[in-house]
Amino acid sequence: MQKSQPNNIRKVALTSLAGTSIEWYDFFLYGTAAAIIFPKAFFPADMPAMVALIASFSTFAVGFLARPLGGIIFGHFGDRVGRKQTLVIALLIMGASTTLIGFLPTYETIGYLAPLILVLLRFVQGLAIGGQWGGAMLLVTESAPPEKRGWYGAYAQAGAPIGVILANLAFLGVSGGLSEEAFMDWGWRIPFIASILLIFVSLYVQLNLEDTEAFKKLAASQTQDMSAGKVVKRSPIIEVLSRHPGRIFLAAGAFLSIQVTFYILIAFIMAYGVNSPSVMLSRDTMLTSVLIAAVIMVPAQFWAAGLSDRIGRKRVYLWGAVLSGIWAFALFPLVDTGNVYIVTGAISLGLIFVGMQYGPQAAFFTELFSTEVRYSGASLGYQIGAILGGALAPTIAVMLWNTYGVVYVSVYMALAAVATIICVSLLTETSGNQLD
Repeated sequence: MQKSQPNNIRKVALTSLAGTSIEWYDFFLYGTAAAIIFPKAFFPADMPAMVALIASFSTFAVGFLARPLGGIIFGHFGDRVGRKQTLVIALLIMGASTTLIGFLPTYETIGYLAPLILVLLRFVQGLAIGGQWGGAMLLVTESAPPEKRGWYGAYAQAGAPIGVILANLAFLGVSGGLSEEAFMDWGWRIPFIASILLIFVSLYVQLNLEDTEAFKKLAASQTQDMSAGKVVKRSPIIEVLSRHPGRIFLAAGAFLSIQVTFYILIAFIMAYGVNSPSVMLSRDTMLTSVLIAAVIMVPAQFWAAGLSDRIGRKRVYLWGAVLSGIWAFALFPLVDTGNVYIVTGAISLGLIFVGMQYGPQAAFFTELFSTEVRYSGASLGYQIGAILGGALAPTIAVMLWNTYGVVYVSVYMALAAVATIICVSLLTETSGNQLD
């Protein structure tokens, strides 16, 4: 038995990593396309370029608006029927909606129906990602040894930067083998259609993984209560909102710096690097810079998550937020040099500081809530933070840059870091908590 447990948690962790990587690939694929393809493909040709970019990033935001709703729906069933089944459904929905975007006719073909359908599919993506994170994260953290919960939780979190890597590699691979005209005409669709692979990952999860011991104990306890004639508790969502409203919103606030900084560094920075007169780098160069930075973010997350097992979640998280706020003011002066190596280094350091927060987050949020409301509570905190921080981050950044100058984008990032520092400081340290 002692040998099977490490093998089992590694299997769960690697499966979670694979699922979340492809799921986030689907979600971030849209962000990259919103910066460089959708303004031309899904909006009128005579629309001013900056207006089309803002409109495109606004459709990107729709996915975030759906994420809390996805967190509520999937959180309810995740706490009632299990982590695994809920995750499988979320993976299937994401794979289907992203593949359909790859087949969507452009504005030139069906007019305003094109952006409307695009918004609908983006909304469905948001529902799926709202449910996926809680399921994948809890499968790992509830199965991990308490002393390594942060480390193993980082496997679920690593799906985000790996998703960025996969999305950028997909676009680089397709654009490198096609002319610009062919890429904009049909080549961009290939990475979206490739998302059908997520369906096979969901089947693997369904057939090869069991639910967590924490949930099995909860289910057995609930079955005993029902057999004894005890009243079943209210909906997990209502239960967690009535018992832990402050904890949910502090968790959401703790996510602000991660969301604002991350989406500026992977989405807005693309548009800025290609369109700013002081930078004017090519699309492929910016894709490569973000890709390299995302690669560096992965080990940074694991390092930070492992460190949080030893010195506590809050301390690592707070240092990441402080450094993110400071680095915001160095980021754009370095990008404005137009030097590829300096640009890549600037984005990389920014994502390392994000990783210091995002790495320990899975264990931190898991330990904030009890088993019967954990999926709902952690998902709500995460997804409310996502909508407040990430939904409009690229759009707000474009508007600030266009109206006041890029230094105000740095101020925006710093304010998000300050909000996170306050919220994390008000939460209790959770490292070492027993999940039961």
